[in-house]
Amino acid sequence: MLYEILKPIAVALVRWRLGLQVRGAEHVPGSGPVLVVSNHQSVLDPPIIGSSTSRTLHFMAKVELFRIPGFGWLIRNLNAHPVRREGSDPKALKTAARLLEEGEALLAFPEGTRSRDGSFGEGKPGIGMLAVLTEVPVVPTYVTGTLYALPRGAWWPRRSKVRVIFGPALHFKPDPGAGRKERYREAAQEMMRAIAQLREQDEKTHAVSSAQSQHDVRGGR
Repeated sequence: MLYEILKPIAVALVRWRLGLQVRGAEHVPGSGPVLVVSNHQSVLDPPIIGSSTSRTLHFMAKVELFRIPGFGWLIRNLNAHPVRREGSDPKALKTAARLLEEGEALLAFPEGTRSRDGSFGEGKPGIGMLAVLTEVPVVPTYVTGTLYALPRGAWWPRRSKVRVIFGPALHFKPDPGAGRKERYREAAQEMMRAIAQLREQDEKTHAVSSAQSQHDVRGGR
């Protein structure tokens, strides 16, 4: 499969060009169904996150990308599956549920689109529905640095520092006391809160590391 052929090359490239750092990879189970949910800043996010775990990832991508000659064929052979961003997409939901039922690892972006400035948007109810109905482990993931590395309109990544942080798995079950739509919305919001917590932890860790480096430089170490 093309994914398995290109993954080692991608891992080497992102570590060399983007200085990829990964934390919490142990939170992604080595086998069985898992839904990996992440913030979304750049088209680099899927290959970056895929390079950060030993699991083979499937991912959902906007249907428009599959209409680009050549590129559509490429991403389809790299385990991408089309999803419509506007309105509901029962076919995409069914595809995602089937992949999880087959024990695959699926990457999805709750916001449904890339952020233009790195800020977080709201999680879409569809991802909450998928998590609640399948009851699979949901691993919140925070990726940072990709917006600078490859912003909208760029075609080649700049040298930068990219970090991926995986958090402990979340688990969602149907709530008999709540309406279905409300439960799906709550699940999506909980995912985004977990990703935001990872961002806060990463910023604190990075700030401490930077302060220590400056101290070492001033101390002549």
